[in-house]
Amino acid sequence: MNCPYCNLQDSRGAVHRHLADAHSEKVMIRVDDERGKRFYGIACPVCGAPYEHQVKPRNADPSFLQEFDREIRLVAFDMLLYHLQGEHSDNPQDKIPTTKN
Repeated sequence: MNCPYCNLQDSRGAVHRHLADAHSEKVMIRVDDERGKRFYGIACPVCGAPYEHQVKPRNADPSFLQEFDREIRLVAFDMLLYHLQGEHSDNPQDKIPTTKN
């Protein structure tokens, strides 16, 4: 699998860790003060599709974002990798396996 931001090519797990270590700034974390909610998001570097989800649990704990920053970013990059695999990969090895019911 290829890193969508640089020339790294490695296994999906290695690219996932690399994204969090080398490209953490690509994940946006914001606080909606009016609603008291926190969100993390990332945009696809290929098509620009935005993904945003609410941070859970302990949403109101002010130290939660600092304590779990890396884990939040890993979840965002996992979403991105699934999107890239499903929508933008020409490599059959990168495709997400589908199950037939």
